[in-house]
Amino acid sequence: MIRILQQNNRFTKVLFAIIIGAAVVTMVITLVPGIFDNSATGDASVYATVREPGLLGRFSAGGTPVLAAEVNQWAQRQLQQQRLPDFLLPYMTQRAGMMLVQRAILKQEADRLGLQVSDADLLHELQTGPFAQYLFPNGTYVGDDAYINFVQSAFQTSRADFESQVKGDMELNRLQALITGGVTVSDNAVRDAYRIQGTKVKFDYAVVSGDDIRKTINPSDDELQAFFKQNAARYANAVPETRKIEYASFDASNLPGGRPQVSDAELQAYYNQHQDQFQVKEQVKVRHILIQVPAGADAKTDAAAKAKAEDLLKQIKGGANFADLASKNSDDPGSKGQGGELGWLDRGKTVPEFDKVAFSLNPGQTSDVVKTQFGYHILQVEDKKTAHMQPLAEVKPEIVPVLEQQKAGAAEQAFAAQLVAQATQQGIDKTAAAHNLHAVTTDYVAKDGVIAGLADGSALLTQAFGVSKGAAPAFVTTGDGFAIYQVVDIKPAHMPDFADYKSHLLEDYRDQQLPQLLTAQLAKLDDRAKVLNDLKKAAAELKIPVKSSDLVGRDGQVPELGALTGPAAVVFNLAVGAISGPINTGRVGAVVSLTQKQEPTPEDIAKNFAQTREQLLSAQRDEVFRIYVDDLTQKYQKAGAIRYSKQATQSPAPLGS
Repeated sequence: MIRILQQNNRFTKVLFAIIIGAAVVTMVITLVPGIFDNSATGDASVYATVREPGLLGRFSAGGTPVLAAEVNQWAQRQLQQQRLPDFLLPYMTQRAGMMLVQRAILKQEADRLGLQVSDADLLHELQTGPFAQYLFPNGTYVGDDAYINFVQSAFQTSRADFESQVKGDMELNRLQALITGGVTVSDNAVRDAYRIQGTKVKFDYAVVSGDDIRKTINPSDDELQAFFKQNAARYANAVPETRKIEYASFDASNLPGGRPQVSDAELQAYYNQHQDQFQVKEQVKVRHILIQVPAGADAKTDAAAKAKAEDLLKQIKGGANFADLASKNSDDPGSKGQGGELGWLDRGKTVPEFDKVAFSLNPGQTSDVVKTQFGYHILQVEDKKTAHMQPLAEVKPEIVPVLEQQKAGAAEQAFAAQLVAQATQQGIDKTAAAHNLHAVTTDYVAKDGVIAGLADGSALLTQAFGVSKGAAPAFVTTGDGFAIYQVVDIKPAHMPDFADYKSHLLEDYRDQQLPQLLTAQLAKLDDRAKVLNDLKKAAAELKIPVKSSDLVGRDGQVPELGALTGPAAVVFNLAVGAISGPINTGRVGAVVSLTQKQEPTPEDIAKNFAQTREQLLSAQRDEVFRIYVDDLTQKYQKAGAIRYSKQATQSPAPLGS
């Protein structure tokens, strides 16, 4: 029940996608190709400036700025959400810049057409749109503090910026609705679309396995040698750079004088500086029974629920066990299994009527019947905590480890700096011996390798591969302490010896030969099946297995062939008894013979008519709006109404442009 009673209790950062931009608008404008090349401005904080096209195409003062920080944030966010490597950031930045510039263009057009969103419009959206369940649960406003906390937690932004973004999204949605409002599709188009979409097929398919062919590719050493020479540039740096590193590591136990101790004065100082952490809020521990009243229920239903609650209260006053009654009668699925137990509640975290009664009772007391928006409750208070500051003695066990870690970390870093200074003069080996530490020299190790003697050697390797051989010693964290290190030797990336790299060459050779051999085998199977007009006979001659599919639709999956939205989709265009051409998925190949085709009945079409119409309308609206955005962008370009910063014009072009 606490999930029902609490006014601000759950959200998900998935909603961040909504705040980026209107969903359809964002999808469409991201797909519009082209990079603008108007004259650049030197303001590094501004990615680009957009103004309405004017006379003579001259760029006047003013306009809408697209901030570089916003472009970078959007690009970083997309990189993380799509789990792309960091080196693609420049390309994602260019895409983000293009999207936000086009968004600014659309905003100006929407303003020109009088589609601005008022504060009243915004309020209505927050009360009824996707954010309503977080800001107006059950129609009740959560309050300014909870609103601000929600925005900061979910979107890492201010309330003002959040509301501005929502307004912008609403305005762009209005523009899209205006531009695409006249889009229609005919009834016949809907029926034809579902007839195609709803068709199911069954077929035989002969599978040529790429893995099986791969096993037959066994070149001689001479062929591999020739392949190695032909691809010398490819293998010039196949063996990565490796480095030999000398290091000495330590943790807090190796510190001169041992681990730092925490004094009473330090404890007191920390306690004084962090008193907000030790404030205990007023809380109450409550059980309850809920007799639910559905929203909009009539007076008779309400009266029946109230009567049931009052009867249960009489039983409790008569000595009945509260928990037993809650388990048997409560309509709150979240607490009835625990005898109505809600646990500890903070003041102000439940609906007002419930909150007021809960905090007015003493431990052991049971309330009268209480009415809230959810129905009728009976509360029983089990315990209470008054607001107070926890004394130092009580929280000392929490503070001591924190201070010990802080002091140990500072002492370790200071000791590491001392060791580096000494090693610069005497070398790591002598320095380590002087402090009862052990110096280690690794074998040659790659940047992505492992240093077995360290809890975490990744930072050491990252730093070591950024300095030259013999550079002055330095220190780095190791997960459980620090290490001082120095690069002793470097083996540059180089071409491998044939004998050492033979197994890799064999795999690469097979990768190169496989597509051609798979295509040839498929063509042979296809030709023979067409000659015999019988796929099974042709496959038997070539010793290729034949399988049969189930009756599947376009959204189906077939073993080996995968999704029927891929290359195997050609099966839906075959007549019964017809044999397809070669189907090559890259991993396997197949030739298909259609054995059954089942088109949807008129009843199926009628049942799915509305949904299919909406799908067609949505696709057509997207296309119409894409063309509109493309034309509008070209209009702004030709008018010189977009000015990019020098930083933006120097960025790499987007992938695929």
